[in-house]
Amino acid sequence: MSKDSHIDRDLDLSNANRGVWLVKVPKYVAERWEKAPSDMEVGKLKITKPHGQKAQVSLTLSSAILNLHEPGQESIPKDHRLDVSTVTQQTLGVFSHVVPTNTDAVIPETEKLYMEGKIVQKLECRPYADNCYMKLKLESIRKASLPARQVKQLDRVVQSYKPVSDHKNNIEYMERKKAEGKKAREDKDAVLEMLFAAFEKHQYYNIKDLVKITKQPITYLKDILKEVCNYNLKNPHKNMWELKPEYRHYKQEPAETDKEK
Repeated sequence: MSKDSHIDRDLDLSNANRGVWLVKVPKYVAERWEKAPSDMEVGKLKITKPHGQKAQVSLTLSSAILNLHEPGQESIPKDHRLDVSTVTQQTLGVFSHVVPTNTDAVIPETEKLYMEGKIVQKLECRPYADNCYMKLKLESIRKASLPARQVKQLDRVVQSYKPVSDHKNNIEYMERKKAEGKKAREDKDAVLEMLFAAFEKHQYYNIKDLVKITKQPITYLKDILKEVCNYNLKNPHKNMWELKPEYRHYKQEPAETDKEK
């Protein structure tokens, strides 16, 4: 990120010392709360402090939230307990921001950031193991066990691309490899004649070109090449074969005759 893309903003810290709770709720509770209108009562929180014991926190969902479900959907538990734990090793905060609405003003407004408070306790909302919760859990297990893909019988022809066991180019490649593997080995002298004839035309060859010329298995051809050729490991003819000096009998151009005096 470039330095130019960074924008300084003011942070309102007037509520920095306010203690807030971080509450983790079950997924089914969060889904109902997201569907609820902003003016709907979603539940009631009850805090009791028995003498000599820790405070006990419970949550009771409202009837409006319980009735906010689709047809065929399982009912959710109404009563929950909240397990409280204190935040000691971390410093966590809650922040909010306000996006400016009037962007055409003479002096444009900037995005405002607020610190709403510091998290002092974490609470985890847990349902009681009653019949309602057990039915909900059983339904979630049943849905999770359903296969993602199912077999469906078609009553008409579907014009679409269907999977094939192998593609045409792969089949041709495998057939070509099998044909190369079944090449009959020629007599060594016949292969040498083909090699010498090829090296009369060019001084250097790579192994692929020599396989095409001789039509011999590559392992068999390499054994013969090691006897009559040198393999170059350095540039400018790296990874290419050339005849050994004792086998080089290139055709030479006829020498120019001396001019008559």
